Amino acid sequence: MNLNKISAPIKSELGEFQKIFSGALKSNVALVDLITKYILKQKGKKVRPILVLLSAKLCGKISSRSYVAATLVELLHTATLIHDDVVDDAKTRRGIASINAVWKNKAAVLLGDFLLSKGLLVSLDNDEFEFLKATSEAVKRMSEGELLQIQKARNFDATEETYFRVISDKTASLIKTCCKIGALSTTSDKAKIENLSAYGENLGMAFQLRDDLLDYTGRKKLLGKDTGNDLKEKKFTLPLLVALRNAPNKRSKEIMRLIKSESGKKFDMVYYFVEEFGGIEYTQNKISYYSNLALEAISSFSPSASKESLLELVSFVSEREY
Repeated sequence: MNLNKISAPIKSELGEFQKIFSGALKSNVALVDLITKYILKQKGKKVRPILVLLSAKLCGKISSRSYVAATLVELLHTATLIHDDVVDDAKTRRGIASINAVWKNKAAVLLGDFLLSKGLLVSLDNDEFEFLKATSEAVKRMSEGELLQIQKARNFDATEETYFRVISDKTASLIKTCCKIGALSTTSDKAKIENLSAYGENLGMAFQLRDDLLDYTGRKKLLGKDTGNDLKEKKFTLPLLVALRNAPNKRSKEIMRLIKSESGKKFDMVYYFVEEFGGIEYTQNKISYYSNLALEAISSFSPSASKESLLELVSFVSEREY
């Protein structure tokens, strides 16, 4: 199963969304248009608009409100990716040069601000205050999650509890919001909205857990980035946290010294340590746990092509190799 098959029930609507999204990026400043054209050329997975539109279709008939919701989350998501690349000093995004690599940090930060403001205006111009409240809350949580992760990396004191709080805020919050506002765009049924919100939250948890696992097990040609990035940035993700907890104290201390060092050859040693002391297996079990919660959350919906796609998306997210 791939994303093209998953998005089949909303294929025409996704095409319509793309036109609306492209229109939302337009500006009367030539540099803005130049950079946004560059963004549009990048073939992202569009997971978030797909989630909005599938959630909307699961609850009713896709409307202009659904397109507003999808455009809003994609604008905010794109803005946060651009800002993340500046923060991480990333030179590539999806295998091609990042905005900050081509136009430098100042232009990248300002372009991210431009997209955030466009997202706010898309909501306000259409009087979608409920959408705006939900997405603003998600962006606040995303920022808090990133800052908490930076704090813990600096102090070398992350715990499993902190890790789950970070990924809930950093990743799951926006995916939850996609499903919530997608549902809101076509129904006022509180149970349906809550079920889809729960689906999104748990899907987001599985998504980030898989991402963090792939940082240890993924291959560069699939990911478009080196494995071990989290380690280089001293991010303590679940595979490492679990291995540090399970290993004898002496081994854990040795690995911690290695991580704190500036050694360029630490990844292989840390990888074997994580595998030996159960970090890979434990993380895989957690991916299965959150995947099952996501499936359960939408089990009460009547059978439909949209529901089937949302169920398949759980497998796609939990088993992806990129």
